[in-house]
Amino acid sequence: MKTFLLFLMLLPLFCKSQATYEDSLNNFLKLYVQDHEVVKGEDKKMMQFFPVSKEYRIPAVFERKENAEWFLMNTSGSIKKEYRVYGVITFVLNDSLVHLNIYQSKYLMTTKEYSETLFIPFTDKTSGFETYGGGRYIDLLITDIRNNIYVIDFNKAYNPYCAYITGYNCPLPPKGNDLLIAVKAGEKNYLKH
Repeated sequence: MKTFLLFLMLLPLFCKSQATYEDSLNNFLKLYVQDHEVVKGEDKKMMQFFPVSKEYRIPAVFERKENAEWFLMNTSGSIKKEYRVYGVITFVLNDSLVHLNIYQSKYLMTTKEYSETLFIPFTDKTSGFETYGGGRYIDLLITDIRNNIYVIDFNKAYNPYCAYITGYNCPLPPKGNDLLIAVKAGEKNYLKH
């Protein structure tokens, strides 16, 4: 009985924190649309997202890949871009054990503003159907990885610029980041085509 009473007392705090998470993510997405550099004006109404779901915010075990070789990542255009695998994260999603490579850009490392930036390009079973066929991205900073844990949030998955207009060389997710499950979180297909 005491446990049940304690649960009832703590329930409002739990609900409040969950609403706060969803509110903060919805605000994040609102700002993402508002500040988008490629989609302008009324076209912003054509951007769409899956409903925010806390189940897609997952703690993942991080393993650093020391001295990984640089390679040329294919892009949607003719220019390949130089990356290396910075590390690998492992987690469980939809009852599946998942591994994703985190990549580091050789070019961005040389810039002051983006030297700590990493990214996760991926495709999944929604790619080419509910989401952009060329995959989606999640950005992070090296400092987001703490004690070999990175909390990946697929609600923040976004489309590359190539999903909206042509003329960009958007990195294409390597085969190792092709998920065999559906990730129904983050940005969906752009409706204006």
